[in-house]
Amino acid sequence: MSSNAIKRIGVYGGTFDPIHTTHLDIARTALRHAHLDRVLFIVAARPPHKQGEVFAEAQDRLELVRAALADEPAMEASRLELDRSGYSFTVDTLDLLQQQYPGAALYLILGYDSLVELPGWRDPEGIFARAHILAAPRPGVLAPVPPMLAGHYDLLPFQEREVSSTDIRARIAAGEEVRAWLPPAVERLIRQKGLYHAAP
Repeated sequence: MSSNAIKRIGVYGGTFDPIHTTHLDIARTALRHAHLDRVLFIVAARPPHKQGEVFAEAQDRLELVRAALADEPAMEASRLELDRSGYSFTVDTLDLLQQQYPGAALYLILGYDSLVELPGWRDPEGIFARAHILAAPRPGVLAPVPPMLAGHYDLLPFQEREVSSTDIRARIAAGEEVRAWLPPAVERLIRQKGLYHAAP
């Protein structure tokens, strides 16, 4: 599908350190719920809210995302933020995507925990002007949605999962089994590269 034919784009940003099956399931749910043409996985280079918390190099994380999406024709890995200097601010990423896909409607895919924190992000009104938000429920997050978000988001019909990239990194470092949470191609690549202290 050419960029001109893409009219509804999901924008799913994150460190993906590593990408896991819940990320893919959230993207699939967003595709169906919002009738998206494409979901772009935007791999963050230097996320301002995770200083010192990224454990794999950006290029390795991009390769993991590409491996995970190899059999997902409606999903695509993007290195947009890796090719930009400085911190990765969502409003700037959305601005660049508007230039790349003129006329397309953008849908920002977030976890509910990020949704309730969004008023503290850089230029939230600019984010609202550029994208509608699709939020996935997160286990244990019960904080109310700030009033300023009213009308700017939909909650995805997604079943909450008790899994995170942090848990997966810890399991790999401890030599524990992780295949239940990782696409097979991602697990193989992690082992091959020895990421997260995994044995080759």
